[in-house]
Amino acid sequence: MIAPTPKTPRVSIGVAVYDGERFLPQTLDSLLAQTYTDFELVICDNCSTDRTEQICRSYAERDARIRYYRNTSNIGAPRNFNRAFELSRGEYFKWAGADDLCAPEMVERCVAVLDQRPEVVLTYPKTRLIDENGAAVNDYDDRLDLQFETPHKRLSHLLWNIRMCNAVFGLTRSNALRRTRLFGTYSNADLAFLAELALHGLFVELPAPLFCRRFFELSSIKYRSPYERMVMFQPGLVGQLSFPNWRLFIGFLSAIHHAPLSWAEGLRCYARMHIWLRRWRNGLSEDVVVAFQHFMRSLFHSVRNYGQKGNSP
Repeated sequence: MIAPTPKTPRVSIGVAVYDGERFLPQTLDSLLAQTYTDFELVICDNCSTDRTEQICRSYAERDARIRYYRNTSNIGAPRNFNRAFELSRGEYFKWAGADDLCAPEMVERCVAVLDQRPEVVLTYPKTRLIDENGAAVNDYDDRLDLQFETPHKRLSHLLWNIRMCNAVFGLTRSNALRRTRLFGTYSNADLAFLAELALHGLFVELPAPLFCRRFFELSSIKYRSPYERMVMFQPGLVGQLSFPNWRLFIGFLSAIHHAPLSWAEGLRCYARMHIWLRRWRNGLSEDVVVAFQHFMRSLFHSVRNYGQKGNSP
């Protein structure tokens, strides 16, 4: 007798984690407590060095909806997030950080929006920032309710308002995600990803704060500059030239290039990049300065080493 094929869940939740033992149990509990139950939980462990693996395997043994995968090496946060999606099977997909919390009704309310409105590619709730003890810090206004018919208007609104990218943790149509290039391996690549996704359809914001993000663990707090944040994105390139601001700028241009736009709408979107330049152009010159300083340091060390060798007996 042939065993029946397991039913494909409608929703996939991808948890990307690295050394998350402190908050991971709370995160998994909040996801497993969702009122919408037709989901799978895909955990991608980025070769953690703490008790993350033991925690994940323990949860997987208790709940058949959980699938656990462990990378053989640290591949960086973006690739680990991308892998969580690539391993998913659901019609809708949600990323989850390993230290954030979701209200029990979050997934159910997001599914209702996507079921009712085929033009929407992403729906997300308002965000509540919490501290390490789970106490509310304040409610954060993402301002990414992009319910405009034309892509250039959605892009324009996103460019003026995007900051923390909490909308990434909403619920997305998997077929829309497959048409994007997902997360790039450079600092702040989630900005360019959301811009690309917005060119494929509408974003809808739920009015209730159903998503809680731990403020003190944000990368912008732990790593102050895009150069320091490379430890999260490409661990093997830490200390090397990375030009993160130029790569982000090119990422936005590439998002427009790859989107399914008419030539006229594409030109309108490219024209909206003046907003990006107004907000982030200083980063482009900063990359050049950092590169020059890196070159001068390398030159100084080369000259000093050559002098030391020349003076040796």
